[in-house]
Amino acid sequence: MSRGRALLWAVLGPTLCGLLVAGLITAGWLAIGRPDPLSGETWLRVEQVTGGASYTATPGQPLFFLVVGNDFRPNGPGGMRGDSIHLVGVSPTLGTATVLGFPRDLAVPIPGSGTDKINAANQLGGLQLTTETVSQLVGVPIPYAVQTDFDGFIAMIDEMGGIDINIPVSMHDPDAGSDFEPGPRHLTGDEALRFSRDRHSLPNGDIGRSENQGLLIISALATLQAQGGPPTRALTLLGILARHAELQGVNLAQFYGFARLAFSLNPAAIRNVVTPTGGGSGSNLSLGAGAQALFQDFRDDATLQTH
Repeated sequence: MSRGRALLWAVLGPTLCGLLVAGLITAGWLAIGRPDPLSGETWLRVEQVTGGASYTATPGQPLFFLVVGNDFRPNGPGGMRGDSIHLVGVSPTLGTATVLGFPRDLAVPIPGSGTDKINAANQLGGLQLTTETVSQLVGVPIPYAVQTDFDGFIAMIDEMGGIDINIPVSMHDPDAGSDFEPGPRHLTGDEALRFSRDRHSLPNGDIGRSENQGLLIISALATLQAQGGPPTRALTLLGILARHAELQGVNLAQFYGFARLAFSLNPAAIRNVVTPTGGGSGSNLSLGAGAQALFQDFRDDATLQTH
């Protein structure tokens, strides 16, 4: 570079960089909108549940998110039980991830409430208590949690254009409204809810339902990636979510970081595992013999080496 050009860049460089950053922030703001529900309809709650938590892609340090789907719907049964509970562990360094599911009838210690079904934690103390319960059970810090309900789940998937998924088995459950044959299928929001609620037509009941819910999470990521990569698609996705999200302790920079991290993963390489269960009375299942070994394998780097 000539001396004249170098001098010109020294004078104008900081200004141009500042304009570029300002332009990106403005473009992101226009695409994303305010981090408040603008339509009056909230689809999901995104919450920092551990004080002082922040997202940093530290080498060797995994990041854990709790994803909860509760059973609230208008004119439905009272309460907001956590009927879909999945702990997502991501290793930014390794580029790997694991989705660990918890059957809703699994009996576990709930802080301050003795032992109960794991889905009762959400009804007793909301997202905070559910996260604390899972964190204590698995032995990992969980700084962030996401929660949605029936209506929010349907609206969110429909707005994103549906989900492409490979139905694993024949599913015909009148209670859940499922009516699917095995094979590739594009699901609307309502169909995705029916798929995720089915347990009566599955060979292993609620265990299979938890596995299917994990499959749905991974399939949603694969569908979004197929529509286009970051940064354009990430901003579009954030625009959809931020307009209908209640953010608690999470800012847009963190939100965008999560989206970039998700888009960096290969959905085909994400493990989908359900916590092993043992015996139990009624619908209260105990932890299975291999549960603690699974948790130990999972907690160090969110990657399963021996499972």
